[in-house]
Order: sequence, then C-alpha cells, then structure tokens
Amino acid sequence: MKYDFTTIMERSGKDAIAVDGLGKGYAPKKPKPGFDVIPMWVADMNFPTAPTIIEAIAERIQHPAFGYFSPSDAYFQSIMRWHRARNGVVGLEPEHIGYENGVLGGVISVLRAFAAPGDAVLLHSPTYIGFTNSILNNGYKIVHSPLKKDEHGIWRMDFEDMDVKLKENRIHVAVFCSPHNPCGRVWERWELEKAMEVYRANDCVVISDEIWSDIILNGHQHITTQSISEDARNRTVALYAPSKTFNLAGLVGSYHIIYNSYLRDRVRACARKSHYNEMNVLSMHALIGAYRPEGQEWVDELREVLSKNVNFACDFIRQHLKGVEVSKPEGTYMLFLDCRRWCEEHHKTMDELEKAGWDVGVAWQDGRMFHGEYAIRMNLALPLSRVQEAFERLRRYVFQ
Repeated sequence: MKYDFTTIMERSGKDAIAVDGLGKGYAPKKPKPGFDVIPMWVADMNFPTAPTIIEAIAERIQHPAFGYFSPSDAYFQSIMRWHRARNGVVGLEPEHIGYENGVLGGVISVLRAFAAPGDAVLLHSPTYIGFTNSILNNGYKIVHSPLKKDEHGIWRMDFEDMDVKLKENRIHVAVFCSPHNPCGRVWERWELEKAMEVYRANDCVVISDEIWSDIILNGHQHITTQSISEDARNRTVALYAPSKTFNLAGLVGSYHIIYNSYLRDRVRACARKSHYNEMNVLSMHALIGAYRPEGQEWVDELREVLSKNVNFACDFIRQHLKGVEVSKPEGTYMLFLDCRRWCEEHHKTMDELEKAGWDVGVAWQDGRMFHGEYAIRMNLALPLSRVQEAFERLRRYVFQ
C-alpha cells in the first residue's frame, strides 16, 4: 500500500481523549498493570491522516495572519468534486452547501427551524448517543423505531412501525442515519425508497446524517438519501464532514447540503443566530487537502484496511467467542456486539463484562447508552496487529 496503516501511533499526551481520557466520565477505566491500552471506544481513528491534509495546513500557516475570512471557491469546488466522484452526485452548486461546526449542531439547527421544544422526533434504535444527548438537551422528545434483525442477522427498518409512530405522535421531523451508527448498515436503494415514502406520507422533514458515507466496507455502496427521488431531494437536509473519513474531528468543520430553498433559508437562519457557527480557516484548508485526488486514493486504501479488520473480528468472534453475536457492519469502523447470551450463560452482568475488558487494556465502550441492553461498541480503526491483540486478550482473559 502507498499509505501507512500499520504503524502503531503513540497518542498519549497528544490531545487524544481516546487514551488520555481513560478513567474520566463515561470513558473506559485504565487497565491493570502489565497491560497497555488498545483504544477501541471513541469513534476516531488510530491512523495518521492523509498527507495532503498536513500539506494543505502547512502551506496555509506559512502566511502568519489568520484574520476574518470567507469560504473560498476552492472549498465549494472541492466538496462538489468529491460528491460527484464518490457518490455520483450531479447538480450540486455552491448555494446548496452550508457550513456547520458539527453534524450534531446541524441537527439542532434543523430541529429549531421545523419543530418546537417539546415536539417529538423519530429516530431508529439502536441510536447514536450524540443524537440522544443533543436532542434531549435542546428540549425535544425522542420516539424510537427499533431496527430488527432479519433471518440472516441483518438490521432492517420496520416501515410499519415508523409510519404508526409518526402518525401517533404527530411527528414532522425525523433523524435518519446513513450509514447507520452504531449498527453499520449501508442501506440498499429499496430500503431508502420505502423509508422516504413513509416520511413523505407523513410530511416529515428528514435530517440525514451521512457523516460515515465514505467509510464503506467489502464492496458495499453508499446511496445518498437525496438521490432517491425528487421528493427526497426537496425534503432532506443532508449532513456531512471529513472528520470521520480523515480523522479530523479536532479541527471542527462539517457542512450541509440542502437543495430546497425554503428548507435552506430556515436552517441557515437558525444556524446564524448563535453567532458561533463559523468556519475555522485551517479546517477549510484541511478539507481542501482531504478532497484532493490523493485523498480519494487514501480513502480507497483505508476501506481495504478496515474491511480486513472487520472480517477478521467477525470471523474471530464466530470461531472463539461463543455466546457473542454481531452483525457484520457494511459501513463505519464500529462493531456492535450483543453479549446477552454469553452473560446469561456465564451469570455475568454487563458491568462485570465491560470491566473485564478494560482491565486487560481493551478499552471498548458501553453499548447500553446506544440503546443496546447487552451491547458493547468497538472501534476497529487501528492497525490490524492491534485488533488481533485485542481479540486475543478477550479470548484469553474475558470470554472464558
């Protein structure tokens, strides 16, 4: 491979909560003596970012002034080229693109534009904890429509349940996650078509979080929600960022794509009111560097690496961790383990299981906050050698 996805990167003391945050808040506890930390909880990657990003930032900081600025034409052109090349998007213009400090901030801007505090919002569960916290903290109610596993263990939407809950709760704004976090589903076209028909029938504005859309595994294909139909194009606010793709969360910078002018005007009016939703000049240049042709090449290699990691982990679980169930993710770099049967057979609580992993340096994440009763969430965006070491520790010391 051209790029480095094998070096074990030392992150201690480098502003990484993945390692420096252990033992604080809801982070995993530090391991017992004799075990180093394998960070597998917070959703960032343990790989160096694409070299073109570092080059773009370095070039910009050669000029020593960082005053007020406006997004450059290169910024918008970079986004347009990226979506055309990666997702086959046509007809995207600069006027359709708007800046967001973060995807969750974009979610709240849309909610403020089209719902009042106390209104209900539809989400699928399991549910990303960021959705839960931001929506509840801003005074909205959450109604969950649970995903269900089919006979092949694949997570599916329950379209009848969605329709009933939208009607019963008079919901007109829904949050849609594509690819799904934490389950890792990359929705097929027919699934998107049926979901968007349910939303259309209930006059819902759809907030489509597509931050994971570049992290697609094992030959699956991401289909943008807005491409499903003309109606979907006009009722959907799509949210993106280079942060998950290129490990840039610490630089801050996301964006929305909104084709409908009415939706766009309302969302931007709400986003402006904080006087805080403003771009950072270095994050702008980071995106421009990321979305160069070399960045596409880097992402293609990343997908290969993550696919191998996921395949190894799922095969290892099936062969060695009896009583643990997992649906192989089609996108993202997260696993969502179901440990119910193992806990029941071994008379262990989730707290005990979780701590057993932490004790041996496997810093995995409590999945209960994602609405999985016996769930653990694991980040596989590490060199394969670290993933292999983590699962060997789990086999030897935890799932005995």
